[in-house]
Amino acid sequence: MNSEKMGPVQPWWRIRMVWLAFGGPALVVVASFVTLFFAIHGRDRPLAETGAAEADSNTPAMQARNHVVTPRR
Repeated sequence: MNSEKMGPVQPWWRIRMVWLAFGGPALVVVASFVTLFFAIHGRDRPLAETGAAEADSNTPAMQARNHVVTPRR
């Protein structure tokens, strides 16, 4: 091929398609670290158990939720 027909060769960072190809996966990696940060620092606190909650139909769900977030001894 004749290099005069192709034009001057540009460095890779000047080609827009390269930024599109690398930018998407890089954005996903950054978003996964943000999600990991929120998962570690934003955990739920156990709910206070009251006598009124026992009569509620959500009692088994609340007990399971509290059991999951309670630290092991």
